[in-house]
Amino acid sequence: MRLDGPESQNVEDRRGGGGFGGFGGGGRRGGGIAVGGIGGVVLLVVALLFGVDPSVLLGGGEMEPRPAPQERRFDQGQGQARAPQQADRSEDAGRRFIAQVLGETEQVWNQQFRQLGRQYEEPVLVLFSGATQSGCGAAQAQTGPFYCPNDQRVYIDLEFMARLQQQLGATGDFAAAYIVAHEVGHHVQNLLGVLPRVQQLQARASAAERNQLQVRVELQADCLAGMWANQAQRARNILEQGDIEEGLNAAAAVGDDRVTGGRIRPESFTHGSAQQRTRWFRRGLESGDIRQCDTFEG
Repeated sequence: MRLDGPESQNVEDRRGGGGFGGFGGGGRRGGGIAVGGIGGVVLLVVALLFGVDPSVLLGGGEMEPRPAPQERRFDQGQGQARAPQQADRSEDAGRRFIAQVLGETEQVWNQQFRQLGRQYEEPVLVLFSGATQSGCGAAQAQTGPFYCPNDQRVYIDLEFMARLQQQLGATGDFAAAYIVAHEVGHHVQNLLGVLPRVQQLQARASAAERNQLQVRVELQADCLAGMWANQAQRARNILEQGDIEEGLNAAAAVGDDRVTGGRIRPESFTHGSAQQRTRWFRRGLESGDIRQCDTFEG
């Protein structure tokens, strides 16, 4: 990727901040989600993978972290959760990359919201190590990257994100940018009223219907991530050879059928299949049009 633009100023770095800091390691508000077995396989991630915080919307996944690839680590410069005074975070390569990607999303979404006659409220992206507090309750690295609508923040542990990429085989800088853009897509959904409306519908829906609604939420965030890439490419030529393939590979890698190895039935999907996720990401990428991202139509 060519990231020559300014870094976002909306990055809050909490790494090395001492875990829950008085939250006591308590559960998420709303009771979280249950962990169960699928054919004897224990779900190792007890929250939504690359999605909205599970205390707000329904979701689940399965993943066990493995060492990150050596060619690119998004925790580079971090070390072992050093205290803020032990390192100049502005020189942290991983932090700079995330801040630049977030800055790119801000440029695109500020423009898109102006075209809609609205003002874009830029989200804050929180970097943490191990555990921290969120507006949706306790956040842990094993949760994976997520968006909390209650405080309009995206939460990412760089080291765990790198391990997730290794586990999923979704490596590359644009794959990481896709993750950030997907989470920002959830913020866009929140601002446009999609998330509150879905939450209302889920409150009176059956389990299968709640899952279907959640899939639509995730696929729309994929489409919005693709739309962002299209608009940023038109304006600032950010994509290099191979980037699109990295993004499509990442979208496929987090499909429910791929994440679980086919061990759950389609009616239990909460994020969509690999085919669905790549289709909607590609749709946004090729169209660059928010009107093409209506996954709730029909």
